[in-house]
Amino acid sequence: MKLKINLSIAISLFFLVSTSYANELKVGLITTLSGGGAALGIDIRDGFLLGVEQAGGGNISVVVEDDQRKPDIAIKVADKMIQSEDVDVLTGIVFSNIAMAVVPSSLSQGKFYISPNAGPSLLAGKRCHKNYFNVAWQNDNLHEAAGEFANAKQYKNSFIMAPNYPAGRDALNGYKRLYRGELAGEIKTKLGQTDYASEIAQIRASGADSVYFFLPGGMGVSFLKQYADSGVGIPLIGPAFSFDQTILAAVGEAAEGVSNTSQWNKDLDNEANKAFVASFKEKYGRLPSLYASQGFDAAVLLANVNSKVSISNPDQFRAELEKADFSSVRGGFEFGPNHHPIQDYYVREVVKEDGIYTNKVVSTVLSAHADAYSPECKF
Repeated sequence: MKLKINLSIAISLFFLVSTSYANELKVGLITTLSGGGAALGIDIRDGFLLGVEQAGGGNISVVVEDDQRKPDIAIKVADKMIQSEDVDVLTGIVFSNIAMAVVPSSLSQGKFYISPNAGPSLLAGKRCHKNYFNVAWQNDNLHEAAGEFANAKQYKNSFIMAPNYPAGRDALNGYKRLYRGELAGEIKTKLGQTDYASEIAQIRASGADSVYFFLPGGMGVSFLKQYADSGVGIPLIGPAFSFDQTILAAVGEAAEGVSNTSQWNKDLDNEANKAFVASFKEKYGRLPSLYASQGFDAAVLLANVNSKVSISNPDQFRAELEKADFSSVRGGFEFGPNHHPIQDYYVREVVKEDGIYTNKVVSTVLSAHADAYSPECKF
């Protein structure tokens, strides 16, 4: 599946005769558009294209392709984009196992990669790269926030569970990094698993006072429904990935009242976010998700840099990226020395608004928080 998109926005005569947005930039967006996880990739794509439409000045072209959630397919697509399509920057990948297959190869071919989602620990630490930037978070961060929230709730015996792939392992490590209690149990499930009867039975028998789980996409839908039907009743905590708008629409009442952690929500009170939420709803007819917000921020960051510096001068382009001089939908945003975000993290609660299950921000749990792997990064 392939889609080439060239987006333009109306610009004034001033911009036509000025140097603003004079630089051409070609972006290759590789994301998951079919099969499991497609909803996440669709939201990243739609958020990114909206950001290009609004901020790109008509000088950013985007080539979009489906990775089918298969690393071998993603590698072939990336190589074709670089070698045949002559893209300048790559972006879009949802899943960390695909990022680990594609990103190092793309960087070795002299391209920039801007991650709107996957943030594996290796790319934040020992295998960081001067041309790799993550506009979302490092994988551990939302889970670290959940561990700190569990401390605030005085939970002493958490049962934790995540899929056995890079982001899942980072999730469990992140939760344990800040959580100060004991573990009633720890399970690494299969990626793509949909039957959680065995895991729920172990939770029931564990004596846990809380359950922390990271199961993105359809995995989270299956678990939440089965957990609600089981009647176990032990409080759940999750990261935003398990409670985005797509999952909430599928799960419904079973998710109501559950606490989850995020660096973004639709009710963050800043002008960039208000405008983004309104324009996304108008264009696509649905509420934006975390993934859409990250795709949008990635596009606006690139557009801002491209308006000032040409990609033909990579050192200057990189220096402008490092400034993170753009209006993020999250409000405060900056890059750490390993090109990963330093930002606030929030506790959200699933609520029902106007007949739709969604999230509201309850509190800030971590302020100006950086990832744990930056000291390992040596450019």
